[in-house]
Amino acid sequence: MYDVEQVRAEFPILSRQVNGKPLVYLDNGASAQKPRAVIEAVTQAYSMEYANVHRGLHYLSNLATEKYEAVRGIVGRFLNADPEEIVFNSGTTEGINLVSYGWAAPRLQAGDEIVLSIMEHHANIVPWHFLRERQGVVLKWVECDAKGDLDPQAVIDAIGPRTKLVAVTHMSNVLGTVVDVAAICAGAREKGVPVLVDGSQAAVHMPVDVRAIGCDFYAVTGHKLYGPSGSGAIFIRRERMEEMRPFLGGGDMIREVGRDFVTYNDPPMKFEAGTPSIVAQIGLGVALDYMMGLGMENIAAHERSIRDYARARLAGLNWLNVQGNSETKGAIFSFTMAGAAHAHDISTILDKRGVAVRAGTHCAMPLMEHMGVGATCRASFGLYNTKAEVDALISALELANELFNG
Repeated sequence: MYDVEQVRAEFPILSRQVNGKPLVYLDNGASAQKPRAVIEAVTQAYSMEYANVHRGLHYLSNLATEKYEAVRGIVGRFLNADPEEIVFNSGTTEGINLVSYGWAAPRLQAGDEIVLSIMEHHANIVPWHFLRERQGVVLKWVECDAKGDLDPQAVIDAIGPRTKLVAVTHMSNVLGTVVDVAAICAGAREKGVPVLVDGSQAAVHMPVDVRAIGCDFYAVTGHKLYGPSGSGAIFIRRERMEEMRPFLGGGDMIREVGRDFVTYNDPPMKFEAGTPSIVAQIGLGVALDYMMGLGMENIAAHERSIRDYARARLAGLNWLNVQGNSETKGAIFSFTMAGAAHAHDISTILDKRGVAVRAGTHCAMPLMEHMGVGATCRASFGLYNTKAEVDALISALELANELFNG
């Protein structure tokens, strides 16, 4: 039995007030709060166990290295991947840039294509624009329909003889749409084209199995996974690793350095230069263990119940326009309000009631243009949110509508 009140008790920040009201934190799509286990692990690592990893022979260095490297196995279990196929980084943005620079840039030439969906976050757009600007690579866009669904076959059909990569989100951070990435990977594989999946949103809300998906790259970011900011990882299929050049140069990613030569370490160390975010990664491991302890299926079921309740309640507000209504939708709701109310103004009113939502373009400007809106408010739910908090959101929205539209 999933006890959401017991879960909430593990997150200290949820007991505070904002503007004299109980905090209703609905900005999980941007960054999630941290459970006590993560906070305590980070405190312990800094206060009693800190040392640099991989380089020392003393007790603290060995302890830090052991805890740090254990996280590679935890991420592997979380994604059903070999730990040696897990590369640590600061989050999805760095992970995708690693693929862009280390794998794509050396192989793509002017006129080669990368297929993207219109729903991509800027982190899965801008690194490919770099290749467009610098190497003449062509970006091919596949649009979603009016409900926010992305047809896997449309993505597969967009793959042509010059396509070298498909880069697609697993779950839209704006619409909540869950994309059938396994179908896309299967179709792309038949055409000999690798697939990168941005798992930043999906991995928080549902079980992820990269073997079942069949992707070549799968990126996750720690701060959305109830872990520390500056932590993250990317799964890279072993054969792709062998094709990649290093992204950053420095310590740990080398074997030998001379005046006239350098030899590189084996993957994944080949792609992890310099002193890493040691404590952040340790915290990420604790966060993933916490989520797996709750059960990813249990988290998904709880969030589906919140999604269904929120969808029904929001549908009763005829002056609110929710963007995207896919049947696959997760507990993410982006909306605009009738009249002249701007998303930023709506967010400000909600904040006065202690309700924290995101307002803006959500790092998804091509999608905003496709939807014909300049900005939206976004309420994104997590494993600790409740139906009572949905009610608080509705009450705050009704106040905003009364203020702006009379």
